[in-house]
Amino acid sequence: MKFSYFHLMPYTDLAMEDYTGANAPGWPFTNRDQDPHKVQQMYRTYVDDMVHAESCGFDWVGCNEHHYTPYGMMANPNIIGGALAYRTSRARIAMIGNIIPINNPVRVAEEYAMLDCMSGGRLMAGFMRGIPHEYIAYNLPPSESWERQREAIALIKKCWTEPEPFGWEGKHFQFKQIAIWPKPFQKPHPPFLVSASNPDSARFAGEVGATMGMVLISDLDSTRECIEIYRESARQHGWEPKPENVLIGMHCLIADSDEEARRWMASGREYFNKLLMSPQREAMGMVIRETRYFQDDASRDRWRNRLASRGEATLEQAIDRGTIICGSPETVVAQIKRVHAALGHGVFNFTVKVGNVPDAVIRHGMELFRDRVLPHVRDL
Repeated sequence: MKFSYFHLMPYTDLAMEDYTGANAPGWPFTNRDQDPHKVQQMYRTYVDDMVHAESCGFDWVGCNEHHYTPYGMMANPNIIGGALAYRTSRARIAMIGNIIPINNPVRVAEEYAMLDCMSGGRLMAGFMRGIPHEYIAYNLPPSESWERQREAIALIKKCWTEPEPFGWEGKHFQFKQIAIWPKPFQKPHPPFLVSASNPDSARFAGEVGATMGMVLISDLDSTRECIEIYRESARQHGWEPKPENVLIGMHCLIADSDEEARRWMASGREYFNKLLMSPQREAMGMVIRETRYFQDDASRDRWRNRLASRGEATLEQAIDRGTIICGSPETVVAQIKRVHAALGHGVFNFTVKVGNVPDAVIRHGMELFRDRVLPHVRDL
């Protein structure tokens, strides 16, 4: 079993009472109260913790791309990847990842190749389709997300593997001549991951030969169904996924006791749901009402239900469902074993900075993971 230390890098120096209820901001989230000196310190703390994760036994350290909210301060996660490449030596640099339909795919291919060479072949390349409102941020039609993602993946793979200059004349991307420098360290190219949290994207992940990444939000049964769809799609396209090709993500908090862990998780989750997720929900509502991001009405309904379920489940319900890892080391060992027994996956992706949980609490939890959790779950 492999474990990924994942960080959203949120901005947490906002008083919740100033931005909730009648004062809840829309989307984009106003940046009038952002303090650049505090942003500087947050980046330093977050990167230091990601580096420390390697010494705590985590196999991957990762982050991703978001825009226009304090939910995640990473318009370009590859910058964080560069900060990690020379301060780590073993862990995969997990960019989970670049939203490739809204970016220049050749630029993504170049930056990912740089990270792969800088890290000596430790890149896990995320080819994300992205949360719908990210398309509004970059003034692109959300309805094109699927076809832009498909074309971008094909172009990036060719950038990585074609030994001679080539041209590209696609529907969404056109380049007269391409020959990237450097090419990736890993051959034929770095492993890549796509989000696969619903049946449509699970089929797509199997089709393109990607590792599937899922955020465990609803329940274990529906997650298991997506994994089976992914595996069947992969078989139809001539390959067999291994457990390490299935990544399951969730919030995680480890403390000395169950009571302490639940107390910190409850406060952090309140900040996350009421403040950090508020503009995300507002933007998602805009997309649901006004654009055709989804392949069909069923896909639209799944996103609507996904947002609702995130806010409706209590902490106790989420723990009971297996969608949150939270407790003492002994409790967390049991929770990890339960989820793994149900899903048979090979990678846990733990979001450790939940809302405004103090960084000292997170650092202590990392060390509890190393000393009292990992020895009991490494061989699953």
